[in-house]
Amino acid sequence: MSDINKGQSIPFPISISEFTTQPWTFEQDVERYAELGITMIEVCEEKLDPQRFQEQLCMIKDHELSISAVQPFVRTFGSSQMQPIPKDMYERLSRLRFSIERLSPFAAGCPFILNTGAPEKGNIDAMVKNTIRELQNLAEFAADHGVSLALEPLNASSMNSESAIWTIAQAMQIIDSVDRGNVGLCLDFWNIWQNANVEEEIGRAGDRIFVLQVSDWRTPQSSGDRLVPGDGIIPIGKLLQTVYQTGYKGACSVEIFSQDVADSLYKTDLKEVIRRSKNGLEEAWGKFINHSISR
Repeated sequence: MSDINKGQSIPFPISISEFTTQPWTFEQDVERYAELGITMIEVCEEKLDPQRFQEQLCMIKDHELSISAVQPFVRTFGSSQMQPIPKDMYERLSRLRFSIERLSPFAAGCPFILNTGAPEKGNIDAMVKNTIRELQNLAEFAADHGVSLALEPLNASSMNSESAIWTIAQAMQIIDSVDRGNVGLCLDFWNIWQNANVEEEIGRAGDRIFVLQVSDWRTPQSSGDRLVPGDGIIPIGKLLQTVYQTGYKGACSVEIFSQDVADSLYKTDLKEVIRRSKNGLEEAWGKFINHSISR
């Protein structure tokens, strides 16, 4: 475990999304994150066994981990390429409520991550209006169960297949329209780093940032092609500092997708992916801070 603590520690606890270790089982995720000195986990519901989910979720506390956020099995209002079924929006909402109802006792106070889904026939306006309406209703249900909701704008490459919004500003327009205290923003650097005026937009989001996710960028070779933090071209240190200045106190979750590419990280040593991710975050933070001080 000695090499996992190199560099200058970032000012957020580091969490690992279970999407980062997709080939592992839920049990392997919990055991190996703890073994590597990770203290937080972003739970992906799809990894849970419907017959054993309570037993599985109890493992988190047993291994001295805490939940940073939850990725529900159905997390979009409209159908999407990643989650095409069920097609009907109200069936999707019913499934999402079911997820909140059964997982919230193990994730008190945690954000459940959502995005709009694909606009049907390219009708972005209708998808945005539907999202506002249903988020207002869902927010009350979530509040009754002691959890929050975090809306995630996706990268422009996901438009019309996964999402109707691709900028922080668009997400914040929805969040402001919903106007519920437990509805905020999921900020994923991979998705938003190319936004115009990204630092200003992060600053404007302020205390509405509920979730922070990080990976790194190369020109994608598939819809799931992300890199270990520090291995790509995102100015991670600068963006971490911008988030820190908003007063954000939550976790920094490493969320890496790596499928349908010849050099998939999923085919490598995933323990090493976690080690390199933590070191990459700390090095990015340390280099930016040291550069700022020396100027």
